[in-house]
Amino acid sequence: MMQIRPGLHRIVAPLGERFVAFYLLTGTRGTLLLDTGVEESVSGTLKPYLGEIGLDPAEIRWAISSHCDFDHTGGNGALRDLAPHVQLLAGHDDVPMTEDLELLIRGRYGEFADADGFDDPPEATAEIRRSTRLVPVDRALAGGELIDLGDRRIEVLHAPGHSPGHLALWDASNRALLISDAVLGESVLTADGEPIFPPTYRDAVAYTDTIERLRSYDADLLLTAHYPVYEGAEVAGFLDRSAAYVRRIDEVIAGELRGGEELTSLELIRRCAPQLGTWSDAAAEYLIFPMTGNLERLTAAGTVREGTRAGRRTWQWIA
Repeated sequence: MMQIRPGLHRIVAPLGERFVAFYLLTGTRGTLLLDTGVEESVSGTLKPYLGEIGLDPAEIRWAISSHCDFDHTGGNGALRDLAPHVQLLAGHDDVPMTEDLELLIRGRYGEFADADGFDDPPEATAEIRRSTRLVPVDRALAGGELIDLGDRRIEVLHAPGHSPGHLALWDASNRALLISDAVLGESVLTADGEPIFPPTYRDAVAYTDTIERLRSYDADLLLTAHYPVYEGAEVAGFLDRSAAYVRRIDEVIAGELRGGEELTSLELIRRCAPQLGTWSDAAAEYLIFPMTGNLERLTAAGTVREGTRAGRRTWQWIA
């Protein structure tokens, strides 16, 4: 936890084997918080840090949820308790799941249960319910808005792909892009920097478009939720690796499907996983997020056909 540039603080909270970083942007007209982590992130990490730097919680005027995932919104209720007058903001397309925990669990984490037979294990769902307290959003953002901190303005960017309404921030004074989970490299990491599960982008077209848009800012600092701080040439390196990984998934899918066999999502994932990362078998099944995004793009291009077998979605190469 530290101020990494003038008026820009990185706050790191524990999250099981991982960590979640959220960001405090201070100015003469008030303070902006990007993400709240899970519920205990507010009491256990944010509140003590505010005390260390002498910032009254009442000075937090705005809190933006970068996207709807529980480890970014789970502390929203606790923040509302700590700073009752804070204005809670979220991307328009993510607002319903930022306000409704059961909708988030069903629609986000349970999206593939019926069609593909993949779902979070019960203990993961129980932990989401335990650590998440959602509250209504005060205002939806579409991207393009400016938050006036007094000494500088922060631009809100629509950065979809991981989720439809994902937001990022551009702090031009610090040449800093705050992207949360908008770009996810080649693997999500543990706190020790080891691969733990695949990058869970969902819409391959929007994701690659977001990477290119972020590249155009020529940022000197790239700030994410679950990765180290990237600075200088490391910024382009992370974006390049992330884009290359999307292309790699296309290549591996093509290699497995070109023989003409019709495979369910999980059958295809189990064949592809050893070529895409070093996760456990259970963690590798989360490839269903990015691989479905790539398969949907290939289907739209007329390269792959989507079908069904015994109630499960299937994929077959037709190009």
